[in-house]
Amino acid sequence: MQTETLIPDGAGLVRAAQLLREGRLVAFPTETVYGLGADAANDAAVARIFEAKGRPRFNPLIVHVPDLKTARTIAEFPPEAERLADAFWPGALTLVLPLRAGAAVSPLVTAELPTVALRLPDHPVARALLTEFGGAVAAPSANQSGQVSPTRAEHVLAGLEGLIAAVLDGGACPVGVESTIVGFQPEPVLLRPGGLPAEALEACLGGPLEAPPANERPSAPGQLTSHYAPGAAVRLNATENPEGALWLGFGPDCAGAALNLSATGDLVEAAANLFHHLRALDARAAPGQAIAVAPVPDHGLGRAINDRLRRAAAPRPA
Repeated sequence: MQTETLIPDGAGLVRAAQLLREGRLVAFPTETVYGLGADAANDAAVARIFEAKGRPRFNPLIVHVPDLKTARTIAEFPPEAERLADAFWPGALTLVLPLRAGAAVSPLVTAELPTVALRLPDHPVARALLTEFGGAVAAPSANQSGQVSPTRAEHVLAGLEGLIAAVLDGGACPVGVESTIVGFQPEPVLLRPGGLPAEALEACLGGPLEAPPANERPSAPGQLTSHYAPGAAVRLNATENPEGALWLGFGPDCAGAALNLSATGDLVEAAANLFHHLRALDARAAPGQAIAVAPVPDHGLGRAINDRLRRAAAPRPA
């Protein structure tokens, strides 16, 4: 299969939407990372996502919607979800909600759970594609399962060229880490830190988010212990240039770092650079050479950065 690279103009969007209607896979940019899209109601199309990514079937997918009206046909919204959607949609927030009876969503999307993960993205290309398609699109990150997420079209092609129909090239993703995921059990629960800081959500809700329960089976995407991993091993909390490793710095005190997430210590810049820098260092690493990462503050977007780094550094499945 030849993967088309589409310009996100009128013709490109029409072509991408037509491919989705045909049950084919199209990667597209969101403000967080590139997603690998399929018609969320089409069983065969959704199955192709798992096949192309090598993704385990027990790991649910996020459904991207063009508007809140479409979201309400798919899921039931408790009051706290209504409040968060009103405040932060469109945006880098995914809500895991009770699946509405008769919703036009493949059971593969939900991994046959009674809940569904929904997001209304805030990226002009994603919004235009969803509107042109006219429905819900299931879209995990557009990369091989467990590997570093893509924030540019060339990242998508590096892992999925020849396996998907097309990629809409919308340039670099401005946020650079996946969406924050909140569930309701029934109190709001932070299932995954992400591109919307938890502090903003807690301010909106007027109280803290609960921690997720220990669960061997993922209830939302991004919960696998080993995830977001480059080919090279990743070491954390490297406070100086480590001998024999490639140092990924953060802040002004990292002279000699191979790359720096943000020389000024800006967490927004660091999040935007995270996956691109991990990919760049992975490409430079010699056989057996590790990537050592400087400490990143664990607040705001740093919470999401550290979550991704911990999973990248976790032992790899055999």
